[in-house]
Amino acid sequence: MAKVTRDDVARLAGTSTAVVSYVINDGPRPVAPATRERVLAAIKELGYRPDRVAQAMASRRTDLIGLIVPDARQPFFAEMAHAVEQAAADRGKMVLVGNSDYLDEREVHYLRAFLGMRVSGLILISQGPSERAAAEIEAWDARVVLLHRRPEAIDDVAVVLDDIGGAQMVTRHLLEHGHEYVACLGGVESTPAYGDPVTDHVEGWRRAMKEAGRSTDGRLFQAPYNRYDTYRVALDLLAGPDRPPALVCATDDQAIGVLRAARELGLDVPGELAVAGFDDVKEAALTDPPLTTVGSDREAMARAAVDLVLDDGVRATGSRRERVRQFPSGLVVRRSCGCGG
Repeated sequence: MAKVTRDDVARLAGTSTAVVSYVINDGPRPVAPATRERVLAAIKELGYRPDRVAQAMASRRTDLIGLIVPDARQPFFAEMAHAVEQAAADRGKMVLVGNSDYLDEREVHYLRAFLGMRVSGLILISQGPSERAAAEIEAWDARVVLLHRRPEAIDDVAVVLDDIGGAQMVTRHLLEHGHEYVACLGGVESTPAYGDPVTDHVEGWRRAMKEAGRSTDGRLFQAPYNRYDTYRVALDLLAGPDRPPALVCATDDQAIGVLRAARELGLDVPGELAVAGFDDVKEAALTDPPLTTVGSDREAMARAAVDLVLDDGVRATGSRRERVRQFPSGLVVRRSCGCGG
């Protein structure tokens, strides 16, 4: 059976192929209602299906957005990916998701794969694009929005959170409970020194401790971002003679690992150990005790990232449109810090 073409639709509808294109693509020119109805009826009668691959080759863009995350198994990234998918669907786009596993080579792999599929743009949640990744983006002249990370260059387009302010807020809150000091569970040795949210969480903790006249020496500990490895780190930290009275974690997933270790060691939270996290993943409200943390409007951040990746104007020479959009952090108080309720 011969493939139905746009020419076939135009002949049956008694119009031009250009008008058929305007109906299918909803523009760029208006079509009279009666003509539109004839075209739609012809499409239905002939069973015509637009060739999206051919359209992508012609326009150099598809209805796809690429999203690269470090690890979709972590609740924060899973929830952010879902928010991006919902925001993209509202704009008539679909999302392809790749996990970099915090590895530069895997990030480059997905960059090449997604760009080869002619995605409309990329949303990148990254520790910071490597030189290879940056070269790949430049070679393809790709639209890229950084999400959840401060840009290193002024020309970068990004959607970020006030991570430093949020960490200051939650550290101050723990100190207000009367603890001698608050320790911090940061990232790992490979965590970038600039721009990474975890680095900013540590910086916010440092600032709050300094404001309160408390030393941070020997009170910053490294831990992987996931709950399972953090649980093992916390077993050693909390069983030692220098167990901190309060601990702020760079991620909720780390805090969940800490809570599990504290329970296994028979420690009362928050009586003997106050704990706070960062991200306000949905599971944070279900821990025992419920986790005090720092939250954000992920849906609004996702919408902003999708809008930026699809917005031609933001990249125009001399554009005055906002290229970096920062969202506020908010303290979410539950029982793990010592508050009632």
